[in-house]
Amino acid sequence: MLNGHWETVIPSLFFKVKDKLYERTRLELEDGDFLDIDWIRANNKRRIVLTHGLEGDSGRYYMKRTAKFFKELGWDVASWNCRSCSGEMNRLPRFYHHGDTPDLHAIVSEVLKGDYEQVLLFGYSMGGSMTLKYLGESKRDPRILGACVFSVPCNLRDSAVQLKLPGNRFYEKRFLEKLLNKIRIKAEMFPDQVSAAGLDQMKDFDEFHDKYTAPLHGYSSKEEFFEKATCDQFLHLVDRPVLIVNAANDPMLGDGCYPKQIAESSEYVTLEIPEKGGHVGFTINKKGPSYMELRAQQFLLEKFDL
Repeated sequence: MLNGHWETVIPSLFFKVKDKLYERTRLELEDGDFLDIDWIRANNKRRIVLTHGLEGDSGRYYMKRTAKFFKELGWDVASWNCRSCSGEMNRLPRFYHHGDTPDLHAIVSEVLKGDYEQVLLFGYSMGGSMTLKYLGESKRDPRILGACVFSVPCNLRDSAVQLKLPGNRFYEKRFLEKLLNKIRIKAEMFPDQVSAAGLDQMKDFDEFHDKYTAPLHGYSSKEEFFEKATCDQFLHLVDRPVLIVNAANDPMLGDGCYPKQIAESSEYVTLEIPEKGGHVGFTINKKGPSYMELRAQQFLLEKFDL
């Protein structure tokens, strides 16, 4: 019997989508940085925008699986990479975080330049957090139908607490190693702004957020980052249908990541808590779509008759 950890780890380690799906373009940003977007273009009138999780990218199995699934349903796809995640380090000292909605806005704005009648936002984990915050913090283009998001740390502080639990330190260590390697590169690129001192002794995300995430992205401390970047504070402002699916056995989510009260009071927010699924797992079989793609398809039929 698979538990939440196995449901999380097995797909991440062993599942692959080998199909060559994408055509890449680079979006130049006003601050001098760039974002790389991987497109599937077939002149459809509908486009899905995929946002990956922490230290993910457009080539991750879950991103390509969703891209392939929606391509076959007749959607164009924009699968984008957060700063530093596309295989080439970004140009500025900063990189990305859970509440980095200006970059998502830049991507959506680029998508909406096309002749699309309907756009769906789709996010995994951190990408889901970013997506929900984006929809709630401002009025958005009416062509954006809504969103489907999975395994979302709706409360960043609560999710950080979960990662510190003994049984979950594996995830924290894995993420931290990848981010620290990027900090080493940035310290060489920007020695006056980014310091690599003490990296080998850094033990957890608390230290990382205080030393790097917060100051590099305009926050005074990790507490201010948790307070201002968390998406749950924006959910009551969402004005179009969103589906949030967080498994009950997700090892990275605490009670605060399941916004039950908001979902009960909102006409737009649907929260589902299946018993199993792990974190960005929800696997049905190795080769076919996961529960995530199938549930998103059903949600589109229920809400938009698509």
